[in-house]
Amino acid sequence: MAEVFFNGPAGRIEGLYTKSSDSKAPLALVLHPHPLHGGTMNNKVVYNVYRTLVSNGFTVLRINFRGVGRSQGEFDNGIGEMTDAATALDWLQLNNPTGSINLIAGFSFGAWIAMQLIMRRPEINNFIMVSPPVNKYDFSFLSQCPISGFVIQGDNDSIVSEESVLELVGKLSKQKHITVDYKLIHGADHFFRNKIGEFTQAISDYLQLRLLNNKVTHLNKDFLTEGKLAKKSLQKVFLD
Repeated sequence: MAEVFFNGPAGRIEGLYTKSSDSKAPLALVLHPHPLHGGTMNNKVVYNVYRTLVSNGFTVLRINFRGVGRSQGEFDNGIGEMTDAATALDWLQLNNPTGSINLIAGFSFGAWIAMQLIMRRPEINNFIMVSPPVNKYDFSFLSQCPISGFVIQGDNDSIVSEESVLELVGKLSKQKHITVDYKLIHGADHFFRNKIGEFTQAISDYLQLRLLNNKVTHLNKDFLTEGKLAKKSLQKVFLD
C-alpha cells in the first residue's frame, strides 16, 4: 500500500493506493463518510472495504476528501467532494489504462457521492453502497441508474433506516437489465461494530459471484435472493 498525492480542484488530494501485479486487474475507488462527522479514508469500514477489494485482486484507491487529513480545501456540501472523487477516478484510470472493471464503493455520505459520480461517468460499471443515507440525502437522481451493484447495511442502524434503503433497492431493481443485490447484516449497527467479519465476507461473496465469475460454495442461500425479497417486501409495505 502506497501513499499518493495528486492535484484536485481544491488543491492536493491525499490517497492510499494498492496496485495489483496484473495490469488488467479491475479498478476500484473507495469513498469515506461525512467529513464533518469524523469521516476519513482511515475509517474502519472504509479500510475493510478497501482491504477486501485488494484481497479479491482489485487495484484500489481510497482518498481523503478536501479538508480531510492532508487533502487541501474545505468541505463543500457534496459538490466539491464529487469533483474530488471524479479527479481520483481520473488518476486511477490514468495509472491503470488496461483495467478491466471500474467499480466505485462508498460508505454512508461516501455512498451518496459515489452514486452521483456513476451518473456522470459511464465507464463505471458496478457499485457497492454501504449504509447509504437515503433518509438524509436526495437519491432521486438514481431514477435512471445505469448499472448493477450491491447494497449492504445493518439491521440495527440508528442513522439510516432499513425501510428507506429497501425502498431505494426496490426502485433500482425495477429497471431493465439491472441487478441490485441487497444484504442485511443482522445485529450490525451503522459502523458494523463486532460484525466486520460478516460484512467483509458478504462483499467478497458479491465480488466473486457477480464480477469475478467464481463459484462461492459457502454462500448463504439467502444472499442471491435478498434483493428480490427486498423488492417483494417493498411491494407489500409501500404499495398495498
